[in-house]
Amino acid sequence: MAKKLWDKGIVTNQEIERFTIGHDQELDVQLAPYDVLGSMAHIIMLEKIGLLKKSELKPLLQSLKTIYLQIEQGNFTIEPEVEDVHSQIELLLTRDLGDLGKKIHSGRSRNDQALLDLKLFARHRIEKTVELIKQLIDTLLEQSERYKEVLMPGYTHLQVAMPSSFGLWFGAYAESLTDDLQLLLAAYRIANRNPLGSAAGYGSSFPLNRQMTTDMLGFDSMNFNVVYAQMGRGKMERIVTTALASVAATLSKLAYDACLFSSQNFGFIQLPDAFTTGSSIMPHKKNPDVFELTRAKCNKLQAAPQQISLIINNLPSGYFRDMQITKECFIPTFEELDDCLRMTSLIMPQIAINQSILDDSRYDLMFSVEAVNDLVQNGMPFRDAYKKIGDDIAAGSFHPVKTIHHTHEGSIGNLFNDEIRQLKNDLIAAFHFEKRSEAESNLLSMAE
Repeated sequence: MAKKLWDKGIVTNQEIERFTIGHDQELDVQLAPYDVLGSMAHIIMLEKIGLLKKSELKPLLQSLKTIYLQIEQGNFTIEPEVEDVHSQIELLLTRDLGDLGKKIHSGRSRNDQALLDLKLFARHRIEKTVELIKQLIDTLLEQSERYKEVLMPGYTHLQVAMPSSFGLWFGAYAESLTDDLQLLLAAYRIANRNPLGSAAGYGSSFPLNRQMTTDMLGFDSMNFNVVYAQMGRGKMERIVTTALASVAATLSKLAYDACLFSSQNFGFIQLPDAFTTGSSIMPHKKNPDVFELTRAKCNKLQAAPQQISLIINNLPSGYFRDMQITKECFIPTFEELDDCLRMTSLIMPQIAINQSILDDSRYDLMFSVEAVNDLVQNGMPFRDAYKKIGDDIAAGSFHPVKTIHHTHEGSIGNLFNDEIRQLKNDLIAAFHFEKRSEAESNLLSMAE
């Protein structure tokens, strides 16, 4: 049976062990490749400062790379008696290399290992999420251009207000996602700082070279103060999930619009039969379940930052086991959001647009502002124009002109989609994901 990394010969009560390990064995599998990468950087640094011999480094790197490839192939598990991913990887090393495998932990703690794994995981998953956001923005902008001439009612207070267009509707959500990218970029920069070497939160008497591991792992910088590095546990997760929650809020609003606009009372859009579900009792039903589930899942995702805050917000400085529970709120959030992004990107191009919405006279009054503005352009003071059109409406003599000539930036006739697309491109470039990718590839190549 594998021993705990902290084992001092005292047998732990089995119920206590079950309770304290919690879901770590299940969740930590997702952290495994990052634990290997962190260990590789750490032992290269240990060799440079004389805590490992050159003859010891190569077999350790090769064994770690073998474990990494097993993880990539889906052949890695955390054994039932093993506490967490850190313990499992060290166990595999000692099985392969004997006592040499026990040397990799010098100068670090499971505390900074967990911090490091979560940060490497976060930046990898943020990159995946950003790619899905990019795809959805591109899809929305394509739809915006395709239907830019198709008018639809705009609403305030859920009352018909002024003319809008499907170009504006699709484009609005594309730009909303660029704001979400801004927030994700800030979260990525906070995650992209190296805590390795902070150990249990107070550094080490070994002459660690933290800048070296920072560079090898492709971080922007280290977390400079070792106490703050540990204080970042939970804080980083809260900040990242706040950014993910912002994306979720955009998707939830879009899903609500789609449910509303596809109902018969609106009839603005229609979903293909293959993207709807039926009723067990009403044969005519075509339910927008994908959008309803997207709305519910995204609303649930918006609770993640609050859950993490409630776990960490009354803790003093230093490490506490409470922080383990943040994994349960943090790790699954990425896949849940990514699934919603994939579904939305899949369904958006398939939506059929009603191009004759404004043939219905119920929408005639939304052109009243256009009529007021025409009078103003012909010299009538705005308040007089407003009163005249109001009187015409009250008298039933208002007859709308349904041609629209909006030209200012971001309006019906000037969507500024190219500017939204450029903003998206600039934001994605600012992540510099290539730095992370190159650093990890270099680390793996050192084991060859």
